[in-house]
Amino acid sequence: MQTLLLFGLAGILAQLVDGSLGMAFGVTATTTLVTLGTAPAVASAAVHLAEVGTALASGAAHWRFRNIDWRTVVILAVPGAVGAVLGAYVLTSLPMEFAEVWITAVLLLLGLYVLVRFAFLRLGALVATRRPSARFLAPLGLVAGFVDASGGGGWGPVATTTLLSSGRLEPRKVVGSVDTSEFIVALAASAGFLLTLSQEHELNYTVVAGLMIGGVLAAPLAAWLVRKLPPRVLGAAAGGLIVFTNARTLLNATDTGSTVTTVVLTGVGVLWAVGLTAAIRSVREERRRREHEAHETPVG
Repeated sequence: MQTLLLFGLAGILAQLVDGSLGMAFGVTATTTLVTLGTAPAVASAAVHLAEVGTALASGAAHWRFRNIDWRTVVILAVPGAVGAVLGAYVLTSLPMEFAEVWITAVLLLLGLYVLVRFAFLRLGALVATRRPSARFLAPLGLVAGFVDASGGGGWGPVATTTLLSSGRLEPRKVVGSVDTSEFIVALAASAGFLLTLSQEHELNYTVVAGLMIGGVLAAPLAAWLVRKLPPRVLGAAAGGLIVFTNARTLLNATDTGSTVTTVVLTGVGVLWAVGLTAAIRSVREERRRREHEAHETPVG
């Protein structure tokens, strides 16, 4: 029961981040599991099994609000599933020590991306000009699926960000289509892990249940949170936490000396603080600009 509650809280935390930013459930949840000593392949397998439930619930909600472009879902999901199976095979084939370094490095880079994106980059809405082509979506799905399974997360950061930056689909349909296609990718990754995990890497289904239940329960709260807490601030806070946690894990895994560890973690802490400050400043500037534009717009 204690394990179920613990990982239920981890699922809630991951879904609060994912539901508010449209990405990073896998990155956040896998970081938590690896930090607690879970084997990398087992951590990624548990998270993807949990994502089968959370992605299904998320996809149903997006379908209800007509946020899905089904052509994009199909073309993105099929190669994404192939990439996920390949990623699961690669991760379970790696030696334990190397797998820990690999997955931690991927999570660190994804966390750094989330921090930089929400703290320092402009987040303006993009206008759709044309629907994405199959030649664009298929390689994107393959790469995103591979990174997602082999790195314990990355489907949202890779697929959502690339589609948004391309300007080929309106933002709400980007998020809805990527979230919906994630169900197929998570299902394929889970099957890949279940087929390739050895007996010594036994999956703890209580952990899976906790993550899934926590994620489903947190979905409405995440929808409320995104209205109260600016995505910039939440993204910078979550990204910094992911970077700090995985940097510490990576330094410990590579037996780095205490002096270097202290210097690196101090540097990460400074970057985190600067990112949060920049995010808060950007939110204030955007709010002042909106108020100014509303004041300047004539009524009637």
